[in-house]
Amino acid sequence: MRTIIIEDEKPSARRLERMLEKLNVPVEQLLHSVNDSIQWLLENEQPDLIFLDIQLSDGLSFEIFEEIEVESAIIFTTAYDEYALKAFKLNSVDYLLKPIDEEELETALKKYRSKFANNNELTANLSELKKLLGSENATKTYKKRFTVKVGQHLKMFPVDQIECFYSENKGTYLHTKDNRSYLLETTLENLEAELNPEKFYRVSRKFFVNINAIEDMVSYTNSRLKVKLNHFDEQEIIVARERVKDFKEWLAN
Repeated sequence: MRTIIIEDEKPSARRLERMLEKLNVPVEQLLHSVNDSIQWLLENEQPDLIFLDIQLSDGLSFEIFEEIEVESAIIFTTAYDEYALKAFKLNSVDYLLKPIDEEELETALKKYRSKFANNNELTANLSELKKLLGSENATKTYKKRFTVKVGQHLKMFPVDQIECFYSENKGTYLHTKDNRSYLLETTLENLEAELNPEKFYRVSRKFFVNINAIEDMVSYTNSRLKVKLNHFDEQEIIVARERVKDFKEWLAN
């Protein structure tokens, strides 16, 4: 099975690639824009399966199909829910809601193998999908502020004032530039789709860090990295070994 991933967020693309490889599904190519995808599809034999994000760095992924008659099966990946789900159910198109769950990924692959592996027809009614989603709805948006309850009061914190998000004792907290932590009514998993990946990176299962809050980074045991933020010093922030490479690439982007 020949598979490619079209996803503009490079860390998300590489994470999906690793998940697929664990399921013995090698990924032939990672593509990050409409233009790159069109060029690659023009120059290469079409794959059996495409994992496709809707909003890419240079436009909607639907623009690919306006230039090329795609015959591959498609599994959409998206950070959107509710309004989008109706569209993804059209003509047996499958979708994976970010952050992608391993079990849901495995189920989607089984669905592909059982229904589409021997069928070279495009499995999406793309014009209908485009009509339902529309350019306005498909624009990616991320949270600009978070609201927390402090006693009987509500306090708002713009994301630029937040150094990191972390989990502790089954709670999820944000830590601000004025060196205070506040409990949130959410999880780090939910934050994955809400935080701008250009500004925040999940360095481990316990931490998201703001790139603008990083003061220093030093080598740590077992090929890991230790990150020091401007103010947060309640715990050590260690970049998990399997995330170090992606973390360095994220810093360089």
